[in-house]
Amino acid sequence: MTEEKSLNFIEEIIEADLAAGNYPSITTRFPPEPNGYLHLGHAKSICLNFGLALKYGGKTNLRFDDTNPVTEEVEFVENIKQDVQWLGFQWAHELYASDYFSQLYELAVKLIRKGLAYVDDSTSEEIAEQKGTPTAPGKPNPYRQRSVEENLKLFAEMKAGRYLDGAKVLRAKIDMAHVNMLMRDPVLYRIKHAHHHRTGDAWCIYPMYDFAHGQSDSIEQITHSICTLEFVPHRELYNWLIENLEIYPSKQYEFARLNMTYTLMSKRKLLQLVNEKVVNGWDDPRMPTLSGARRRGYPPESLREFCDKIGVAKRDNLIDMGLLEFCVREHLNKKASRRMVVFDPLKVIITNFPEGKTEMLPSENNTEAENGGTRQMPFSRELWVEREDFMENPPKKYFRLSPGGMVRLKSAYIIRCESVIKDATGKVVELHATYVPESKSGHDTSGLHVKGVIHWVSAPQAVPVEVRLYDRLFLTEDMSTIEDDFKNHLNPHSLNVVTAYAEPELAKAKPGEQFQFLRMGYFCQDADSTDRKPVFNRTVTLRESK
Repeated sequence: MTEEKSLNFIEEIIEADLAAGNYPSITTRFPPEPNGYLHLGHAKSICLNFGLALKYGGKTNLRFDDTNPVTEEVEFVENIKQDVQWLGFQWAHELYASDYFSQLYELAVKLIRKGLAYVDDSTSEEIAEQKGTPTAPGKPNPYRQRSVEENLKLFAEMKAGRYLDGAKVLRAKIDMAHVNMLMRDPVLYRIKHAHHHRTGDAWCIYPMYDFAHGQSDSIEQITHSICTLEFVPHRELYNWLIENLEIYPSKQYEFARLNMTYTLMSKRKLLQLVNEKVVNGWDDPRMPTLSGARRRGYPPESLREFCDKIGVAKRDNLIDMGLLEFCVREHLNKKASRRMVVFDPLKVIITNFPEGKTEMLPSENNTEAENGGTRQMPFSRELWVEREDFMENPPKKYFRLSPGGMVRLKSAYIIRCESVIKDATGKVVELHATYVPESKSGHDTSGLHVKGVIHWVSAPQAVPVEVRLYDRLFLTEDMSTIEDDFKNHLNPHSLNVVTAYAEPELAKAKPGEQFQFLRMGYFCQDADSTDRKPVFNRTVTLRESK
């Protein structure tokens, strides 16, 4: 009998709300700003919001927080939708904060009429200075005393485009001595003469996040608005606005964001890496973006399992990247077909195998999968093996190839190394070996027992492939602790590109298809592949590397 998983604190809240009849059903939302690609931290939020709705028979809206036209693009909108669907979720409604610009404007007018908002002509620097410090109260300015009529007139003129960017803002009138700095007359609207990706030039004033977010939640009747811990100080303003606007009382709850070892979860810094061409775009497989994870070959099921394993907490902690890689290996081990690929080739001549002959040998695709099937591999007189699978002077208990030593070729025959050919520098360039015809895999009547098994490919039929060996992008375990330029911590060896030699079956691969290269790791075909040059990305090694 399996032990029932305990509820996280948000599930406890939801179950209590439903039991009390506070809501007939729950509605959550995932509200990304379309100013970049989603990263692994967003995966946690996606799985949480959509997962809760699925568990409790509710729904989840995908709402784009598109209130800053300077940084937002249609490209980001489309990629976000693709990422959410790739993770396995479908939203109830596709919505935009810009859908509510007219309603938000009227709500701002309502605050002005109630004497709870005013137009301020101060500069951003002056506003920051007027707010005081955590230990000293702020100081109101003369604009705070403007009449309702004057504020209504000025706000309408702001909307009509009468003023330049930064000339005026609309602020809430709350308490300049409040212990919460965010409650000291926060800015609700600013002027931005910028083209919006959806509303064009219809608006030149845009609501701030704190004003748009809670009111959008209320318009959509979001029952449980789930944010990360940095929004804890914002909750008081969230509640103040809803209460004073007398609108649907959405509730905000906060959970710990995802922090991972050797990783950054800052869209601003990730954008810098893209713009400065430190990486090859947002979907570079080294990037902690969902697009990067997809291109690297991470199965979406492994990300969902990872998010489930780390759970939902109220305190920030640092999650080991190794846990995500473990989840990836677990899924790929069950689904990835096996292929043989030699990365550092050393030629082996089978001297007692007929010249010009090719024998087709069956090899299993995946013994871990149901109905994994088999494929045919060519075996010939000339083979490639890994250079590291040969040692001229081996230590004791060395079970791979050595002079006079025997080893089994995976899915083929036992061979014996008879002689070693070297070049003028003394480098081993070729091995001569003999095979045991009676030792064919699955039909072995030789009576020989060897401990070593190595992979190989037939040299005449081998397909050259480009392999991109990806490693961690950063060398520092906890990137949140650094005080200098984050780029000083980049791993100079995060990408190593090699040419390898693959069995011909791999030439049939399609972009995104996932494989285990025997003894080498898990790989997937990259979209850069062509018929002449297949390209494969290393998704993860076979075991955790230190």
